[in-house]
Amino acid sequence: MKLIRTTGRSSRQAAAIVEALERRGGTALDGVLPVVRRILADVRRGGDRALLRYAAKFDGAKFDSLVDAGALCVSEEEMAAAWEASDPALQQALTTAATQIRAFAEKQLPKSWSGTPVAGLTTSQLVRPLGSVGCYVPSGRHPLPSTLLMTAIPAQAAGVPRIVVVSPKPAWETLAAAHLLGIREFYRVGGAHAVAALAYGTQTIARVDKIVGPGSLYVTAAKKLVAFDCSIDMLAGPTEIVVTSERGTATEIASDLVAQAEHDPEALAVFITTREPLAKAVLDETKLRSRTNPVAREALKRNGLILVAASLDEARNLTNRIAPEHLTVDSAADLAWVENAGSVFVGRWSAQPLGDYISGPNHTLPTGGMARVRGGLSVNDFVKLITVQEYAPGAIKELGPQAVLLAEAEGLTAHAEAVRVRLRGAARVKPNNARASLPKRSKNG
Repeated sequence: MKLIRTTGRSSRQAAAIVEALERRGGTALDGVLPVVRRILADVRRGGDRALLRYAAKFDGAKFDSLVDAGALCVSEEEMAAAWEASDPALQQALTTAATQIRAFAEKQLPKSWSGTPVAGLTTSQLVRPLGSVGCYVPSGRHPLPSTLLMTAIPAQAAGVPRIVVVSPKPAWETLAAAHLLGIREFYRVGGAHAVAALAYGTQTIARVDKIVGPGSLYVTAAKKLVAFDCSIDMLAGPTEIVVTSERGTATEIASDLVAQAEHDPEALAVFITTREPLAKAVLDETKLRSRTNPVAREALKRNGLILVAASLDEARNLTNRIAPEHLTVDSAADLAWVENAGSVFVGRWSAQPLGDYISGPNHTLPTGGMARVRGGLSVNDFVKLITVQEYAPGAIKELGPQAVLLAEAEGLTAHAEAVRVRLRGAARVKPNNARASLPKRSKNG
């Protein structure tokens, strides 16, 4: 982990590092895009046969036949057995986490509404769930039942009728979580080929409307390539943490840095402060705490950074420029200056791993600086907003002439005429029938 001052002889180095962090993002995908593009094309063209071939090659799956993809299906009985075999304490922890996540998602759910901005005009918003979603749950270094909870529960809160889970080698903890949520469609498949199956469909796996959830470089590249054919949530990269603190303790700050660094050797871990003694103490503490954690130690070696800023304003500006996935600040007062962050943790008691599991807000968050433009996964990712407008003759008379003028200004004469037709019709409507907006249907329909 490097300690760099933003002033003095190291100022240029600090500026260059921060500028590079602002540009971090999808460049790592470039190297795998050709391979992923070929996998997507194969599965799109070959369906189950291609999917099974890649599952055998990359997921280590063994099949009696490379034609029937039914072997990829995880049965409801298998998920139930995983739940029954779970320790009651883990069952309670999963249940508590699910309750917290669901309650938060339900509070985020947008509402349908209707209003009358002008007499005779009703405008409204309808909230409708997506028809189907695919939840990608990684199963690499660690089992991640929490990711299943974080992706599937907001979809359930939104009312999505079909939720599909894919995971290449699902741990029993993940299967137990699936049973808890009542998941009925679960496939033992992962990688770019799983994304292809979800996006384009095969004989066994019907296509979905949207794919959500984090994954490997290949999964992320696949999501990028299918995004024009199937909606996605975001392109999730390695985990990121920034702690911006003036009064935190070295032990607590370092523990969070190491905790997020252990996700991935490419994880980004940054501490920003104006207090050089605290910076040095955190540096020493991270070395101590990562000593027996090889993944965290490698991440901190590659991407660990401590910035000693010249002022509070500079520290805050640097934080917003980095736009981290996870951000820890000293107090609620700091929220006033936070502009760019996926999720914020306030104060010494708010350990970042609490947000990974149990707080309620989603842990699927924007990385690579994308917190500048979007927040984390939420129930809003699983609904669509349909707008509605209904005119009566009075509103046509008031707003129609202005719409005609705007259409003519754009040279769209048919637009203008469509409004004039209604204006002429509205002029013939008697005042007591002014609320009539549609002609009466004939008996023949």
